[in-house]
Amino acid sequence: MKVLRIKFKLLMCSLVLFLVPDPLIQDLKADGKGIFGSECARCHSNENIKEFIQKKWIGRSMMDFFLENKNTMPAGSPGSLADQEYLHLLKYMFDIADVEVSSLTIDNITSMKIEYRENRNSAPDIEWKNFGSGLNAQRYVPLSEINKDNVGDLDIAWRWKTDNFGPSPEIRNVSMPIMRDGKIFIGVGSTRNIVSIDAESGQTLWLWRANEGDRFNQAARKDSGKGISYYEDEDGKKFVIVVTPGYFLVSLDAETGLPNPKFGENGRVDLTKGLRRAVDRNLDVGLTSPALVVEDVIVVGSAHDVSFRPPSKANVKGDVRGFDASTGKLLWTFHTIPEPDEAGYETWLNDSALYTGNAGVWAPMSADTENGLVYLPVESATGDQYGGDRHGNNLYANSLIALDYMTGEMRWYFQLIHHDIWDWDNPTAPILANLPDGKKIVAQVTKQGFVYVFDRINGNPIWPINETPVPQTDVEGEWTSLTQPIPELPLPFERQGVTRNDLIDYTPEIRRAVDDLLTKYRIGPLFTPPSIVGAEDGTDGTLSLPHLLGGANWEGSAYDPNSSLLFVPSQTRVGLMQLVHEPESSDIRYISGNDPEPKIFDLPIAKPPWGRITAIDLVTGKHQWSIANGDTPKHIKDNPALVGIDLPRTGKPIRSGILVTDTLLFAGEGFGGEPVFRAHNKLTGEIIAEISLPATQTSPPSSYRLNGKQYIVMTVSDGKNPAELIALSLTY
Repeated sequence: MKVLRIKFKLLMCSLVLFLVPDPLIQDLKADGKGIFGSECARCHSNENIKEFIQKKWIGRSMMDFFLENKNTMPAGSPGSLADQEYLHLLKYMFDIADVEVSSLTIDNITSMKIEYRENRNSAPDIEWKNFGSGLNAQRYVPLSEINKDNVGDLDIAWRWKTDNFGPSPEIRNVSMPIMRDGKIFIGVGSTRNIVSIDAESGQTLWLWRANEGDRFNQAARKDSGKGISYYEDEDGKKFVIVVTPGYFLVSLDAETGLPNPKFGENGRVDLTKGLRRAVDRNLDVGLTSPALVVEDVIVVGSAHDVSFRPPSKANVKGDVRGFDASTGKLLWTFHTIPEPDEAGYETWLNDSALYTGNAGVWAPMSADTENGLVYLPVESATGDQYGGDRHGNNLYANSLIALDYMTGEMRWYFQLIHHDIWDWDNPTAPILANLPDGKKIVAQVTKQGFVYVFDRINGNPIWPINETPVPQTDVEGEWTSLTQPIPELPLPFERQGVTRNDLIDYTPEIRRAVDDLLTKYRIGPLFTPPSIVGAEDGTDGTLSLPHLLGGANWEGSAYDPNSSLLFVPSQTRVGLMQLVHEPESSDIRYISGNDPEPKIFDLPIAKPPWGRITAIDLVTGKHQWSIANGDTPKHIKDNPALVGIDLPRTGKPIRSGILVTDTLLFAGEGFGGEPVFRAHNKLTGEIIAEISLPATQTSPPSSYRLNGKQYIVMTVSDGKNPAELIALSLTY
């Protein structure tokens, strides 16, 4: 019998261990000896048990001890013995330890166990229903069982491994687990198998595999996806909604995993039908974020191939569509790139809207059911760093759009970047909140380090957003907007633009190396445009802050309705934007170069912190705190160029996932970081506890309560072995 790490709780009842003989329970010893011999003796000696009980459990709650043993033993099959067998076993263990127990009977312990469970189970289940918890995308759950007093006692309740899912093991799984009706649903493997898992035990309930053949082989996005969705119809039937790598919309029975025969054709809708395709090329469209199910409508976006080096200026357009959640029937289509007779077409000069593609919604979405609105965070148009074939502001690319989710009619929009050539897509689900002063807001967190905040009903900015002059391009054929919209508040959560003072200068050698680097590249404020390799000034591109991956990214932020604080995880990382002319690769005049991100002595060139979490008060727009997320990496501490340098805690330039509860803010470090999960004081950022993980957190975490017990679940990966899903909980 394996004795796991015991956590010492406050007494839960009056029954404790006493050093007083009690003849009423002596008859339990004989049976207990036999159970110990068959279940425990292969791992534990009498001396081991004696020391364990005498040093750890005298004076502690008998109820805790009983439940600890039942929940963790025998090692291979915890809970497999009857309650009476556990009582026999415990009495024999006390006898080994020369400890006597008073007033212990089977009736006492059984009734106490029932009372304990009833008290615990009186709390209602709380589900994690969508990618961002609620449709408001707050990544918040009203749970307080795990709190500052016990969070250090979190342990792994169960583990679910992905080893045998997909044609090859998936090392990094980022799928956001949702919990509905006592079941976890998640995508696994490059073919995006859908799995149902018991949320209390981790048992696999069912598996569905798309089996898409050539459609999968041609797919733009092959992975487990960022999450899936859930729908319950008016008759109480429940369905899992998934978009496959081959771009089918599928409805599965949530109880069995079987395709819903009433949905589309045999449970699926071909999302490639009806696409506006301006060029005949491989299918450059898919979706990795979950579709959004709001009432009886499924809202579906799209994700294209990375557009740094697109083969053509023409591509599939990223239209957003609404489907009937029961039948799969198309209800409406919203054109993110307008047709000639639609408003916004005039912002695409020289009829460039006719052939330009992308401008999809690849990030998660959010919705306001009270006002009937869905919020679309729209990405940039083709291509990512050169827009010479699409002069103009390019509506509705890089816009936040509010649609009527029943009709697809646009209620309002705001373009956050005009003519994006920085690949600063809108990457996160817009967060909806009701502030204490009565404002109903929507907050869009961005890669470029801003949070744009609007009245979510009419789209009016909460704080002024000023059209501000920005640097202009000198790249042949390019067009840049004279101004960009800059919010006065909230203050940026990331450094923006590159100056000499933003770069490392720890030693004279490092300073000289940085100065030499700056002779090769341009620098400038936010919105400094990309530049060509071999420019007339002798430079080979432009250094940029934030990086094209953010700032913030799809993992999203979290909002605490109790404090009105928005928590934003972000990375500080210098990007290199350089353009090359390769007519053999593309019909676009310039596409992105391939030079790696510059470093000095194998060090990031931006001053730390490189990973951070920032708390922003959405009532005032001011920062409440900001901390480095993660310790200084060992390879940085040990770098020979930093001998004698006392670095502050740097964090890491990777993307973390967070969640917030009534009591704490939780954060991992993200793929490539350390296998640690931290609990923070929401008001100060102070680290309350660090929980060791078997590998690094890779999906954003989610939390739920089931049968009175709070769990935190996330995928983890060490970068070498297949990913797994783990559940953390307190041990009762």
